[in-house]
Amino acid sequence: MTSGLPRGGRRWRVAILGATGAVGQTFIRLLANHPWFDVVEVAASERSEGKRYADAARWLEGEMPQRIAGMTVLPTDAGRVTAPIVFSALDSSVAGDVERAFAAAGKFVLSNAKNFRMEDDVPLVIPEVNAGHLALLDRQRRERGWSGAIVTNANCAATVAAMALAPLHERFELDTLFLMTMQAVSGAGYPGVASLDILGNVIPFIADEEPKLEREMCKLLGRFDDGAVTPAAMRVSAQTNRVAVEHGHTVCIAASFRDRPTASLAINALREWKGAEETWNLPSRPEFPLTVTEEVNRPQPRRDVAAGGGMTVTVGRVRDDPVLHLRMVALGHNTIRGAAGGSVMNAELLASTGRLGAA
Repeated sequence: MTSGLPRGGRRWRVAILGATGAVGQTFIRLLANHPWFDVVEVAASERSEGKRYADAARWLEGEMPQRIAGMTVLPTDAGRVTAPIVFSALDSSVAGDVERAFAAAGKFVLSNAKNFRMEDDVPLVIPEVNAGHLALLDRQRRERGWSGAIVTNANCAATVAAMALAPLHERFELDTLFLMTMQAVSGAGYPGVASLDILGNVIPFIADEEPKLEREMCKLLGRFDDGAVTPAAMRVSAQTNRVAVEHGHTVCIAASFRDRPTASLAINALREWKGAEETWNLPSRPEFPLTVTEEVNRPQPRRDVAAGGGMTVTVGRVRDDPVLHLRMVALGHNTIRGAAGGSVMNAELLASTGRLGAA
């Protein structure tokens, strides 16, 4: 990790859209002392517009940064926000039109929403996994006529699964994949799931979550070639569940491969994986983006979710599977690695590779 300035030796002015919500607040915490980015504006819905941030937001965790507390909340209007880079924590119900307008107005949009993830010309990026997919931006800006751009991060559970599987797909090539998730309540935002629905309970349905996993995994692990991403040729089946855990999505994985690995070969591949070289010196990258535990009862959200400042995915219980080839369990922090932290790292990757240009 490094705190040195990126190419060009400058700090970037950034804004946060949807700044009062749970993911927006996570952006503020992660960016408050960021060495490359300076939060100069916050924006939210009409309900919050014109208020002091401290009066508009119900702060959920830790201390609100005083500099942000005194900012006036702007509307999510591309004509009112001046920062050239915007981190979007907007709900998908409004994100599509707003993010499109910001990109057309010349802003670089780092989006958490699902709206553009599966568009052929929009990068869906986990930096360590598929940094090369940022090359789609050339096509995006050419075909859409945008002076700005949109880069998306993945669904929070898909992020955990893709990081755990990327080293194995690179070496053995996935063929069939089954994912069963146990997802934290913070993934539902605030106030999220009613306490009487989730306490002592498991809810075996999260709206639109299973299709997102099944679609996004193939694009995330796909190959960029000749201006396009060719999705990974694998079958994916997902079952998602909401559980009474505050932070941390756990994914139980069973998979088969075209070149069948043993459990020991798989563990070696996971431990040797360093991720894309372009990410090695990014400020938000943890020393170990992926770590493997051999303890039979790990990973656990209470013990492992904060690994690497919430940016490390922990994999455990790697073993042979009697139906497919391998099974294992992966855990990651859903609002840090799976949401705001992933977008911050995407922006760092843009900056470090010179893709932000004169923004």
